Amino acid sequence: MTKLKNSIVLGLMCVLLTFGIFLQMRTVENSNVKVSQNYEENNLRAEVLKFKEKYDNEQKLLEKAENQLEKERESATKNNSELEDAEISIKKANKMIGLSEVKGPGVIVTLKDSQKNMANVMNIADFIVHDLDILSVINELKNAGAEAISINDERVVTTSAILCDGNVVSINKEKVGVPFVIKAIGLPEGLAALDRPGGYLQYLRQYDIEASLEKSNEITIPKYNGKLEFSYAKSLESSN
Repeated sequence: MTKLKNSIVLGLMCVLLTFGIFLQMRTVENSNVKVSQNYEENNLRAEVLKFKEKYDNEQKLLEKAENQLEKERESATKNNSELEDAEISIKKANKMIGLSEVKGPGVIVTLKDSQKNMANVMNIADFIVHDLDILSVINELKNAGAEAISINDERVVTTSAILCDGNVVSINKEKVGVPFVIKAIGLPEGLAALDRPGGYLQYLRQYDIEASLEKSNEITIPKYNGKLEFSYAKSLESSN
């Protein structure tokens, strides 16, 4: 009887020991996986930061070169009325097409997805800000006389594409997410008509989408940093 008890105890000890070893191996394995994942994430984060730093440095060099070019142009056109007029025309054109930073009064529109509990909602898409919503707001701002518009500091120009890209929106091929902050320069009272009864902002609020508008006396809209290309539109001179 004693031998049987000893065998049972010994057997239980072996089972417990085996389970302990197995548990320890799984813990070490999971720990190694987690360390490996953290290592890869840190490497990716370091690469992103390195490229961002390189981009920022290149952007600063470009801005420095553009400022120098501006000074050279001003120096070259000094005391020459024809060249001065041409320089003024260039500056006006750059403002119109979005190639220069602009400041002025206007409005700031902020759009956010609904915070409503979606558990009992039939169509979740109705409560999310889409590219068509942003386009509708921009079109109303243009109709109200907006002279310059940006979305999350991406300048809107004639060739700007605004498209849904998963759970974010692509603007000028740059991905931006909520909140969508749309800045527009123009007469604030005119642009504020976007928030009129029956306007698009009130339409969005029917779906609990957060849509706010505030007036501002000084809004800064950055210049377009991309390259303006026209594949089909040609000047009359070049087509003859």
